[in-house]
This record gives sequence, structure tokens and C-alpha cells, in this order.
Amino acid sequence: MRNLGVSIYPEKSDVEKDKQYLTLAKENGFARVFTCLLSADKPKNELVQSFKEIIFYAKELGMEVILDVAPTVFDRLGISYDDLSFFADIGADGIRLDAAFDGKREAALTYNAYNLKIELNMSNDIDYLNNILSHQPNKENLIGCHNFYPQKYTGLPYDFFVKCSERFKDQGIRTAAFVTCQGGTMGPWDINDGLCTLEEHRNIPIHVQAKHLWATGLIDDVIIGNGYATEAEIVQLGALNRYILELDITLEGELSDIEKAVVLSEQHVRRGDITEFLVRSTEVRKKYIDSSIAPRSPQKQEVGCVVIGNDNFGKYKAELQIVLKELPIDTRKNNVARVNSDQVFLIDYITPWRTFIFKESSN
Repeated sequence: MRNLGVSIYPEKSDVEKDKQYLTLAKENGFARVFTCLLSADKPKNELVQSFKEIIFYAKELGMEVILDVAPTVFDRLGISYDDLSFFADIGADGIRLDAAFDGKREAALTYNAYNLKIELNMSNDIDYLNNILSHQPNKENLIGCHNFYPQKYTGLPYDFFVKCSERFKDQGIRTAAFVTCQGGTMGPWDINDGLCTLEEHRNIPIHVQAKHLWATGLIDDVIIGNGYATEAEIVQLGALNRYILELDITLEGELSDIEKAVVLSEQHVRRGDITEFLVRSTEVRKKYIDSSIAPRSPQKQEVGCVVIGNDNFGKYKAELQIVLKELPIDTRKNNVARVNSDQVFLIDYITPWRTFIFKESSN
């Protein structure tokens, strides 16, 4: 199950605005809430009051709440690792361990009396998880989540992110990572250049960040790290297909009804015997074998172009292709659309036999 989440910071925000934000998120299919005790430095009774009200509101909405903690939080609040009642009493569903223990401690925490989830920090390429698993934890209560990085140029590089994530995914552990909204200024610290996991995400649209994380096949839950995302961003994320790679496209010229149907109304599957020049969706040929696709004025085939075989292409009529390398003009193909420039990189994730769809861009 893939989920969306938002982050709230009760020690820095207004409770009524937080409630409105959570309500909007829930209405758009969000199911998780991240919040942080690392930066909360108020007295214990004040923390309980500020966190408890908003956490219980999230619970009324049916949302899962995970609290970010570290050994310093346990020490500051006088919480015993053998008694997690403090977190249960304020309504949390789990705690995220920002810092590691010795493996044995994490395993023991998964058997806590309140059945709280124990979320591990995924942003380290070390044998941390296997150490915990060697101590026989309750895997039902074990989940993982990457860090976010408030300072620009400090986020994870992609290859490192993959290695870290694979350690958890290979063990069947539920995973999560952060994306950043572009206008949000709220986070746990005084520096907030965006709160994303991957550095390459910092300045791209939030829905493209989410598509990328899901396209990797390594991340289950996508959480907005900073606040507040705009209503438009929340709605756009909520409308995403979480399981099929969906590419936003701009249609080229006036398309026939058949061309529009091939592009926008079909689920496409890349052939298993791939070529380096094209993504080929060939099953659609069968459905439209008796339909006419009139040739259009031929154009150069550039990377990201979407083309369809026309009536001059014989048995390949109605085959849909995405261009991977620049190709010469071919009068047998009609240029019908172009993948939006900020999503061309996602074409690399259309692996053999992978299903993908197109959505006409609203821009």
C-alpha cells in the first residue's frame, strides 16, 4: 500500500491552521503525518499539550502519526526505553529513531506494550538493518524512513539513495522518503531550503518528485517534509496514480479522435525485447487495426516525442512509441505529443514490460 503524508510542527505553528491542513490532506487521500520532537524544547507539560491536541485531531481523521525522536529526546523528557507510554498517551502510532542504537535495543522496542511502530533511519549505507534483524525483532512493527535535508546541496545523491533503500526493500520493510513543496517555509530548524531526501528534487515540482520516488519501486510512502504545501500541490499529489508511471504530456497540434484515444485512453506496456532508440507499446495495434490514422506533416523525432504509426506503416499502424534518441523524420509516424521537459528523465524508468500512461498537461 502506497501512502501520502504531510508534516506538522506544533511548536512552531498555529493549531487551527494545522487542523485545516490535515483536513485538506485527508480529503485528498493522504494517510500519514510526520512530526518532530527533536527540535521541540518546551517543558514536558507544554509539549504534551501542544502535540496531543493536533495528534488526536489527526487520529480522528484516521491518519497515522509518527514522531521523530532521538536519545536526546528520551533524556530530556525522562522517558525510559522500556516504557513508551509517553508516546502512546499523546496519540502517536509510532516513533522514528533518528539516531541508531546497538541493534538489540531497536529489536526490543518493536515488542513495546503499545504496539507502536518503530521507524528506522534509512539514510545510511551500513549494515544497520541486518544487525537489528539478527536480534529477531517483531517485523510487523518495523518500518523505515529516509532523512530530509534542510540545507541545499546536502541531500542524498541518487545512487546512494538507491543502495540505502534496497537494504530495506529487499527485507520487505515498508519504506518512506520526503519531498518538498516549493513555497513552504516551516520545518524543525531555522534553516529551510526545502525538506527533501534527494538533492535533485529540491527545485522541481512536488508531483514530479513523488512520481520519481514511486517510479524507483523502492519507496512506499511519500511525505511532504515542509509546510505548508499549497492546496493546488495537495490536490495534485492526491490525484497521482501511485502504482502506474504517469507522464504528463503536451499534445502536438490537432489530433484525431483515434490518435487521442491511443495516447490518452490506453494503458501502455513497453515491449520486453527493448531497443535503445524507442519505448514501444505494441499491444494497442491490435485494438486499432481497423481504424484509420491519416498521415500528418512529418517532423523530426526528438527525445521525449510521442509518435504513433499512421496508415503508411502497415502492420505497425497505431503502435505508440516514445523517442529515446534523436531520430530522422519518418513519414510513417505521426508526432502526437511531447513528454513535459521536467519529466523526460522518468522515461528511463519504463523498463521492459512496465505499464505506463499519459496525462494531458494542464499547463
